[in-house]
Amino acid sequence: MTNTPRRRAVVTGAAGFIGSHLCERLLSDGWSVTGIDCFTDYYPRPDKLANLTVLSREPRFDLLERDLVREGWQESFSGAEAVFHLAAQAGVRDSFGASFGYYASNNLVATQRVFETAESAGVARVVWASSSSVYGDAEAHPCREPSTPTRPRSPYGVTKRACEDLARVYRSHGLSTVGLRYFTVYGPRQRPDMAMRRICDALVSGGTFPQFGDGSQSRDFTFVTDAVDATVRAAHAETTSTDVYNVGGGEEATLSRVIATLERIAGRRLDLDRQPAQRGDVVRTSADVSLARRDLGWTPVVSLHDGLAAELAWVEARQPMRAGAA
Repeated sequence: MTNTPRRRAVVTGAAGFIGSHLCERLLSDGWSVTGIDCFTDYYPRPDKLANLTVLSREPRFDLLERDLVREGWQESFSGAEAVFHLAAQAGVRDSFGASFGYYASNNLVATQRVFETAESAGVARVVWASSSSVYGDAEAHPCREPSTPTRPRSPYGVTKRACEDLARVYRSHGLSTVGLRYFTVYGPRQRPDMAMRRICDALVSGGTFPQFGDGSQSRDFTFVTDAVDATVRAAHAETTSTDVYNVGGGEEATLSRVIATLERIAGRRLDLDRQPAQRGDVVRTSADVSLARRDLGWTPVVSLHDGLAAELAWVEARQPMRAGAA
């Protein structure tokens, strides 16, 4: 019997929130995976190492600690069937001011290098992470890929919008790319700066949550396993009618509703520190995902309540002594 060569994928940002979940999904689907991560100090290294707990025990997973803007990772693309480019400098508010240079380098320059290397290596498909931030404050909802203008309100959103232009350039040269505009992905391992994570942390520890704005701002929330499923399907899709797809969970909710739901699940009240709205934050996001349903065969399945319960349970498991004392 002839052994069939195992499919191999490369995942950038493999130690991050979505990246670590994606690597686990690919391994369970039978792929071998090379992860790349540079462990930026945007959030603590121990958190990222914890994200790799399951992966570190997998013989079909290997990790390169490399910076995509530098050298030493390009050979990993050789023989890869798919590249999933999730590495990025995250955060809307922090992208203003002097730190923008990091966003331009880690988002725009790094993405160009990924596309260039994938093209040279003959990679069959690059799936990469864009963001709902490219829409800014849309004039009409839900946002639709072909018709809703992209008008980002933050430097972070500008870099993601520019990456979409880069992807179109490389598509015109024959590289198969699929961009995914993720809408507020949440769940276990969510970054510690994200609102849902901070709410859960405050509920478990008894701390205070700084609420920016009046709580009426709303988001289309997407549970991490749903986002990962769309990402994997984007790699397998034989034909794509567009170069970028919305990935939204289909359950829009205000921040106030999220807080109330988590309070009910936790059985305790949240201490709020009310603060003014921050620059760069948009009032509302909502996604029309009909193109992803049609072309990728993708449908989100995790409800907001169940997703919030899962994230809160994960936070409680990370802080068992505090949770028991609350």
